[in-house]
Amino acid sequence: MAAALLRSTTQIFKRSISLAAVRCGGGPPSKPVDQHKGKVASDDVELPDSLGHAVGVERYELLAEEAGDDDPFNLKVLKRTKGTFEEPTVIQSYGVRRTVGCICEEDSLVINWMVLHKGEPKRCECGYWFRLDQVAPKSY
Repeated sequence: MAAALLRSTTQIFKRSISLAAVRCGGGPPSKPVDQHKGKVASDDVELPDSLGHAVGVERYELLAEEAGDDDPFNLKVLKRTKGTFEEPTVIQSYGVRRTVGCICEEDSLVINWMVLHKGEPKRCECGYWFRLDQVAPKSY
């Protein structure tokens, strides 16, 4: 029992010495650091607006909104056209495929999902035809 007590005491003592050595290992800084260097209070400086802070998709959406485009990713609901094989409903996409949902009946609670590929017209279960046209992304 005395051996176990001695071992645990020496372990605690070793840890405290090694931690103290690490904490003081760097020493004091050679010269003081000016934390406010380059920061000058001025009335000319203002915080940027939301567009100045935005990046990525959020910035693209804000620029589209400023240009007057309220649907930059074509996510709004489209009305079906004739939907025949000769005149299918055209869906625009930036990529070569897109997932489209068709509400076959006006009061339907179920959406029929299908994947459209560029250049391949596809028929929904209700009989309407859809076609994907690839368009270039808009730059704002």
